[in-house]
Amino acid sequence: MLQELFSPSVQHALDLAGIFVFAISGALLAVRKNFDVFGIAVLAEVTALGGGLFRDLVIGAVPPAAFTDLGYFVMPLVASVFVFFLHPQVERIQGSVNVFDAAGLGLFCVTGTTKAYDYGLGLTASALMGLATAVGGGVLRDVLANEVPSLLRWDRDLYAVPAIVGSTIIVLCIRFDCLNGFTTALAVISGFGLRLAAMRFHWRAPRAWNRRSAATEAEAEKATA
Repeated sequence: MLQELFSPSVQHALDLAGIFVFAISGALLAVRKNFDVFGIAVLAEVTALGGGLFRDLVIGAVPPAAFTDLGYFVMPLVASVFVFFLHPQVERIQGSVNVFDAAGLGLFCVTGTTKAYDYGLGLTASALMGLATAVGGGVLRDVLANEVPSLLRWDRDLYAVPAIVGSTIIVLCIRFDCLNGFTTALAVISGFGLRLAAMRFHWRAPRAWNRRSAATEAEAEKATA
């Protein structure tokens, strides 16, 4: 499906680029957590490959691509070395890294969805696998770093929603038999663009209706005391 838009060599290069950027985010978190060099490498590998590994195991694409393509394994190590020595400089270009991370999100939600469908999953399950491919590594990264996963926190800009949008566009195109190079590009750009807009305007998912914050509840208790 994506081969209609990109040649295999270009697709592979884009995958490696997305893996590299995701690995940088994992390595940077490891530095902030004061992990040693091994911890930095582990968090980089998990962030970059976790989502795709989970997808491949679920759909039966074994051995997973992460273990059959040496580049997939080496690229996070390259990112780890890069961050290990140059993390102050990388921190200063965090905005640029986030842009490439958003591009990786848009690409991986689409590749994950199409691969899951190619392996026989239904439309809904394929969309879920696209979401898992895009955000699964970040969830594993946060769990290993003993943090609440970013996509579950209300104070973080939308991350999972852009991936859901990209995956949904793909399955709708499959359903109505209009998946081609143009619609595939539209899905990638939609996920990418929505993530960029969320970062620019700080869009966040709503919390529970009529929910009172902890601060408000504490103030109310003091007022009645």
